[in-house]
Parts: sequence; C-alpha cells; structure tokens
Amino acid sequence: MASGSMKREISETHDTLRFGLNAGVKADLAPPHPLQSSIQSEAKFWADKKKFGTEAIYGSALNIRKDLDAQILSRPPGALPSSLLGYEALTGSLDDFGFEDYLNMPQDSEGFRQPDMHHGMEVRLGLSKGPICPSFS
Repeated sequence: MASGSMKREISETHDTLRFGLNAGVKADLAPPHPLQSSIQSEAKFWADKKKFGTEAIYGSALNIRKDLDAQILSRPPGALPSSLLGYEALTGSLDDFGFEDYLNMPQDSEGFRQPDMHHGMEVRLGLSKGPICPSFS
C-alpha cells in the first residue's frame, strides 16, 4: 500500500527497498491480492449506499458536514504521531481490530525509550547534542 501512496516519476530507476520487488506498472494497477480488490469495492459500495441514504433522509448538507469533519479529523494535530481517535470514532473503525493493532508495536520492543519532549526541543534549538528521540539512534 505504501508504494501506491508515494509519487514516482516514470524516468526514475526502481528502488527495491522502498517500493518492493513487484513494484512495476502491474503492481500499481492491480492490488496485491485478488481478495483485496473485492473487499475494497464492497466497502466503497456500502459507503456510497449509506451516503445516498443519508442524503435522501437528511439532505446533502449532512454529507458535506461529515466529509468536512472527516478531512479535519484525518490530519494529525502537529508533528507528533497521533492515534486519530476522533477520525476512528467518526468512521466507526474503533471496533475493527486488525493484526497491525497488536503486532510490531514500537512500545513492545526492548530498545524503546519514551521520547523526552524537552530534550527533543533542545536538540532542535541547538542547545543539546544527540538524536531527538533516544530510540532513533
């Protein structure tokens, strides 16, 4: 999925570490697995159907407001990583529990240290040396 979201130029050479082994034109056009396209099309179908129903009942202003709220809540507030709790509550994805929710969490690794915001700001201002977050070294 990361290869589809990053912009690439046609004249660029293929970067295997960033885009993977099968990141050619075929990989950009087709999803990695046939079931993934079925899941995406079904989710889009039901979202469109729900949007059409709310427009028929409440008018188009509610859908416009929902879209604006989704745009506002989908952006993380600032430079810190965010859990996007408001966006998940708006879209109803709080109940979805995928494998990415419990596997490979950085907080569970042995070398993880909580970032110190004061030290990070001192590094940015040039008052202190070292990495901004100790886990990034």
